[in-house]
Amino acid sequence: MRTEYREHLNAFSEDLQTMSDTVRTVMRYASKALIDGSLEDAEAALTEADTLQEIRVRCQERSMALLALESPVASDLRQVFTSIYIVEDLDRMGALSRHIASTARLRHPGYVWDETMKPTVVELARLVDTMGELIHDQLIAPDVEGALAMSEFDDELDSLNQHLLNSVTANDWPGTSRTAVDLALVGRYFERYADHCVNVAARIVYLVTGLTPERYERKKDKDGHDLEMDERFRELERYFGQGN
Repeated sequence: MRTEYREHLNAFSEDLQTMSDTVRTVMRYASKALIDGSLEDAEAALTEADTLQEIRVRCQERSMALLALESPVASDLRQVFTSIYIVEDLDRMGALSRHIASTARLRHPGYVWDETMKPTVVELARLVDTMGELIHDQLIAPDVEGALAMSEFDDELDSLNQHLLNSVTANDWPGTSRTAVDLALVGRYFERYADHCVNVAARIVYLVTGLTPERYERKKDKDGHDLEMDERFRELERYFGQGN
C-alpha cells in the first residue's frame, strides 16, 4: 500500500510541475501579445489556458485518492495539503494570465500601453516570468532560501506597478483615459500573479520546514544568535582556561 501511495504522490508532484510550466507558457504568450500587440499570441495564450482545467481536475482527484489510501505519515499529509493549495494558486495565476491575453486581444490591432509606459510593461513581464521560473525550480527541488528570495522580486514588481499607477493617474498623463484604465488593470493582473507566486514560495517553505516564512526567519535569527553566544562562551572558556 505504501508503494501505491508513493506512486500516487509522485504522479501528483508531476502534475503540479506540468501545471506550473503550462501557467508560465500562458503568461509568456499573454505578455508577448501585450507587448507586441500580437493577436496570434493572445489566441495561443487562451488556447493553452484551456488545458489548465483538465490538469486542475486531475490534481483534485489525485488529492482525494491520496487522502483515501492508507493513513499517511505527517510529512506525506503536509505534502498533499501543500500541493492542494499550490494547485489553487496556479489556477488563479492561469486566470490572471488569461485576463492579460484577453485585454491584448480586445485592443488589437492597437496596443494596450502608451509609448511612455512600454518599458515598464516589458519589465513587469520579465519579472513575472522570472518568478514563474523560480516556481518551476522549487517544485522540482524545494529549497527554503530560494523560495524566500521570491519576495525580493515581488517587492521590485510592486514598485514598478506603483510607478505605473502614479503615471496613469498624474495630471500630465499624455495618454487616453482608456489606455490609463487598461494599464491600471494590466498592472493589477501582474501584481496579483506575483502575489500568488509568493504564496507558492511560502507553501514550499512550509513543506520543507513545517513553518511559515515569518516563523522560519525568526527561528533562523534566534538560532544564529544562539550560535554567536555559544562561540563567545567558548572564547571565554579558552581565555580563562589558559590562566589569563
